[in-house]
Amino acid sequence: MKNLTNRTALVTGGSRGIGAAIAKRLAKEGANVAITYNASQQKAEEVIRAIEAQGVKGLAIKADSADAKAVQAAVDLAAKELGGLHILVNNAGVAEYKLMEEFTIEEYDFNMNVNVKAVFFASQAALRYLGRGGRIINIGTCMVDKVAFPGATVYSMSKTALTGLTKGLARELGKRGITVNLVHPGPIDTDMNPVNGESADFQRTLLAVDNFGTGDDIAGLVAYLAGDESKNITGTGITIDGGTNI
Repeated sequence: MKNLTNRTALVTGGSRGIGAAIAKRLAKEGANVAITYNASQQKAEEVIRAIEAQGVKGLAIKADSADAKAVQAAVDLAAKELGGLHILVNNAGVAEYKLMEEFTIEEYDFNMNVNVKAVFFASQAALRYLGRGGRIINIGTCMVDKVAFPGATVYSMSKTALTGLTKGLARELGKRGITVNLVHPGPIDTDMNPVNGESADFQRTLLAVDNFGTGDDIAGLVAYLAGDESKNITGTGITIDGGTNI
């Protein structure tokens, strides 16, 4: 059974890693899927081919997530080209690890623009299209609850802001039949954080399980939150981090 047939989704930052896995899984569940990308056009096209191989529509939109107006325009374009919008996955994010005292104002603004401002304004734009049964799913990090090493202050702070956004927006939209939830990944094997990367051994020391997660692990949870079975789940954060630093 395909649980998302006749629905449309937009996944920001969907050209690689967790975003690509989410986009492919939503397509597998029957949704037409648009993704945004910034620099990875070739990877975005590969994801679209995988989406369309499921017999659904795919759309790649170039949009810099540091530019809130570009993200809003991507929401409008996805809805126009795919015939509406039912699911928004705010996945695009950046992680810049350095001590707080080393951050410049410009670096701070860039991180907050991508991780917070873009999520706010993409969600605002999506409200023009989402109806009853609509879903907003934000991607955070397990570091909102525990920061296991120095240098993650700005990253954890920016992702923690999504908790307030998720809970507040869930309260605003609940009576309209729209749910808003937050997924907190832990160490995930991606090209940005490979299992054989320089920090991988340290990350393994934090895990309760014996392996990194995969993009498919996160995608499975997102697909559940996007479907009808999750209609009574809203305003919550769900951690899927292999027991990191419990």
